[in-house]
Order: sequence, then C-alpha cells, then structure tokens
Amino acid sequence: MSTTLTVIGSGTLVPSGERSSPCHLIESGDTLLLLDAGPGAVHGLARHGKPWWKVSHLVLTHFHTDHFADLPHLLFALKWASPSARTRPLHVIGPPGLRARTEALRTAHGEFITEPGFDVVYIEVARDGTWTDGSVTLHFTPTRHTDHSVAVRVELAGHAAGYTGDTGPDPALGSFLRGCEVLVSECALADPATATNHLSPASVAELARAANPANLVLTHLYPPLDAAAVPALVRAAGYPGQVICARDGQQFTIGEMQPCSS
Repeated sequence: MSTTLTVIGSGTLVPSGERSSPCHLIESGDTLLLLDAGPGAVHGLARHGKPWWKVSHLVLTHFHTDHFADLPHLLFALKWASPSARTRPLHVIGPPGLRARTEALRTAHGEFITEPGFDVVYIEVARDGTWTDGSVTLHFTPTRHTDHSVAVRVELAGHAAGYTGDTGPDPALGSFLRGCEVLVSECALADPATATNHLSPASVAELARAANPANLVLTHLYPPLDAAAVPALVRAAGYPGQVICARDGQQFTIGEMQPCSS
C-alpha cells in the first residue's frame, strides 16, 4: 500500500492564479489526512482529482485565515454535495483554541459546523502533545509564529512526514522533525530575514541540516522569492540534500519521493 503526499495549496494569503493557500493531503489506504485547509482547499482537492468527500482527518497548525478558512466549506460540502451519505466520522485536530473557534464558526455559519449530518469530532491537543486513532499518530510541537501555532509529525503505514506549519527559526524544531521521509517546510521570507516568525532559505537550511529529512519540500513562499530559485538558495546556505519547491497539484510517493503527477 503506497502512501502519497499531494500539494493542494502551496501559496500564501497573497491572491494567486496558480497557488492556493496552504493545504497538503496525505493518503494511505482509507486514511485521507489534510494538513491545513486554507482558502481554496476544497475546490483544489476536486481540481486535482482527489475524493474530497473521503477526507478522514483535518489537522490544523494554527488559526490564521490562510490555513484555516476552508473548514466551513469542507463541512458544508460534505453535508450537501457528497456523492453518498457519509458514515465515518471526520476528525478535526488542532491546538488549544480549536473548540472556541468552532463555536464562533457555528454562530457565524450555522449548526452544520457541529452537526453536519455525520459525526464530526473536534479534538484539541496540547501544543507539545500526541494524538492517535490507531491508523495515524500525530505528534505536535510549538512553533515561533503565534501563541497557539504548532508543527506536526505524521506517522502512518510505517512512514513519517513532517510539516512545519508557519514558524520562525527554532533549534528544537530540527530534533522534533529528525528522520522524516519528507519534510514540508514553509520558506516565506527572503534573506536577510526581516521578521522572526517565518523561515527564509538560510533558516530552512539550518532546520533541514538538523532534521535530516530524506526529502525537503518548500512551500508558502511570499514575494519576492522566486520558486524556481529557492532550492538553490537553500543548498547555497549549506543544506546538501534533496530540495523541491512545491507547486499545486504535485504528488509524491512517500518513501520514493519521485513526482508521480503534476
């Protein structure tokens, strides 16, 4: 059974005709796990031929709009547009504050946020906590971005994938993500970095040297960074490993990490 990673959204909050806001899909058997769900995620799943109605888990790294805003769309689509009645629960897992925001969304959008006609389970996990349901294990660690943001390590089907979410440089993050077969890392800023709550090619290289992933996938680039040039900038900053700049629709087989579609 193969485990795949598909880039649904590799962009930022900056509107783009080519890149949606952050969303990455990991598939293994009947587990379809989303890492973040920024604006355009649900349409992106459909656009790239993914069965959005079968999503089993949504993992949220923080509550900025560009990572979180398509949660109501996903629930609304599952309630009204699913090709068949849903019988399995949807697990929505995130850091502390998830339930309060869920209640705010229910007030704003309606009862379908908590009662969409199938079981939706909202699970708050400590920023340094672990959650498992038997098929997938999630480990979290705080990141230097907001007072609630986390990075996540996903373990399933004998594979490990890491996702930084949004973060500033943090020496502890490399240890947390060490040995992942694929590390999806933000690379928002150009060097020299002008802020401490995002990464740049130099700080991504430092993170990757510590984490030593089999493959490094860069995402969440803000202008003026050039996607075509950024892998070379990371290598020039001292990281010798495999570096790929993500684009929407790109799919990889974890364990092989050769693009199998675009």
